[in-house]
Amino acid sequence: MIRGGGHPAPADSAASPSPPSAGTTTAPAASAPSPSRPSGRYDPADYAAPVRTHAARAGINPQLLMAILYNESYKPHDPDLERAWQRTKPDASFGIANMHRAAFDDTKQGRDFADRRWEELPDDRDLAIEAAAWHLHDLTAQLPARPATSLTRDELLALGYNTGAGNMSAFARGIKPGSQAQSYLDRLHDNWQKSATAVKSG
Repeated sequence: MIRGGGHPAPADSAASPSPPSAGTTTAPAASAPSPSRPSGRYDPADYAAPVRTHAARAGINPQLLMAILYNESYKPHDPDLERAWQRTKPDASFGIANMHRAAFDDTKQGRDFADRRWEELPDDRDLAIEAAAWHLHDLTAQLPARPATSLTRDELLALGYNTGAGNMSAFARGIKPGSQAQSYLDRLHDNWQKSATAVKSG
C-alpha cells in the first residue's frame, strides 16, 4: 500500500513524518498574511478564503480541507526550516498541507498548476492549498459507492490524505484503522468544529 506522499506504509500506520526539533518560529506576525509570502506566524484560519475557493473548484468539503490544514500544522511551516529539514530527511513533505513529492506530481497532471514544482510549496501557501484540494478530489474518485465501514466519506478521505489511497480503500472495506491512523482521525475530530468556524468566519 502507498502512503499519501508516495511512500510505503502498512495498513495500520498513518503517522506523518516527525517534525524537526526547531520548535515554533518567533518571527513577527504579518498583519495580513499572503499565501504567496509566508510569514513566521502560521494559523490555518488565516487561509479560509483560499480554502473556500479551492475546495469549491475541486468539489470537496471546505471544512475537511481546513481540518487537514489544522492536522498538518504540527510542525513549523517556515520555508527555510522546511528546506533545512528536507536536506536531512529527503522524503519529508513540503508546504502547509505537508504534501510529498509523488503526491504533488500525480495531482498536478492536467491541472492549472501542472507547470509548478513541488519545491515551490513552502513559499506559496495558495499553491499548497490548491494541490491539497485536488488531491482530496482524486481520492474521492477512488472511494467505493458504498463503503463497508461506519467511517464517513470525509473521515476516509482524511485517512487517505494521510496514509494513501491503498490504505483508504482498505479502511473503506472495513479494515479497522491502527493506532497511528486512529490518532490522525482523533486529531481531525478535535479540529472539526474549529475548522467549521474558521471556514465561515475567515
